[in-house]
Amino acid sequence: MSAIAERTVRELVVENPELTRVFERLGIDYCCGGGKSLEEACRAAGVPVDSAAASVGAAAEAARTPRQGRDWSSAPLADLIDHIKSTHHEFTRSEIARLEPLFGKVIAAHGKNHAELAQIRDVFDGLADELAMHLMKEEMMLFPYIERLEEAALEHRPAMPAPFGTVGNPVRMMMQEHDSAGEALRTMRRLSDGYAAPGGACISYQTLYRALEGLEADLHQHIHLENNILFPRAIELERAQA
Repeated sequence: MSAIAERTVRELVVENPELTRVFERLGIDYCCGGGKSLEEACRAAGVPVDSAAASVGAAAEAARTPRQGRDWSSAPLADLIDHIKSTHHEFTRSEIARLEPLFGKVIAAHGKNHAELAQIRDVFDGLADELAMHLMKEEMMLFPYIERLEEAALEHRPAMPAPFGTVGNPVRMMMQEHDSAGEALRTMRRLSDGYAAPGGACISYQTLYRALEGLEADLHQHIHLENNILFPRAIELERAQA
C-alpha cells in the first residue's frame, strides 16, 4: 500500500486544498468523512485506490507551482470565520430561498410522472430547516467564542470561560449536524440519479438539479473548512490557553 493511501483524507485536503476538486470528481467524502484514510474513503466510494492515489500525486505536483488563494490552515481564525459567513453561509441561505419556490414549480409541472421529485423535496425541506438553525447557532454562539479566544491569545491574556464548558462541546454538536447534512445530500443525489434530469426535462427542471448540485458542492467546501480546519484549530487554541 502506498504512503498516500494510508494518510487521512483530511490531512491531504488541508495540505493541498486543490484536492477538494479531485475528491468531488471521484465522489470521495472529504468533509464529514475526512477522518478516514484514503484507502478507506476509496473503498466507501467504490473508487480504485491506486487511481485515486495517482490523482492525489498529480495534484500535489501541480501544487508545487505558485497558485492564488488563501491558506486557511494558517490564516487568522477571525478571517476564516468571516470567509465562511460571507461566502458559504450567505450562499446557503440565498440558494435555499431560491430553491423552495423552484421545487414547487417543477413538482407542479412534472410531479405526476416523477414521484422522486416529492421525495427529494421532503429531504431538502428537512435539510433547509436543519441548516437554518445550524447557521444561527454557529453565528450567535460558536463563532463569537472562537473569535474571543483568538483575541485573548493575541493579547496574551486569559480567555473568558466558555458558556458551554469547552469549545469541544458545540464543535461535537456542529459535526454531528454536518454528518446529518451529508446524509441528506447523499440521499438527494441518489434519488435524483446523480442529478441527471430526464430526457425532455424543461429548463426549470434542469435548473433545479443544477442548483441542488451546486448547493451540494458548496456545502462540501463549507463543511471541510469547519471540520478539518476551523474546529481543530479552535480546540488546539483553547487547549494551549488552559
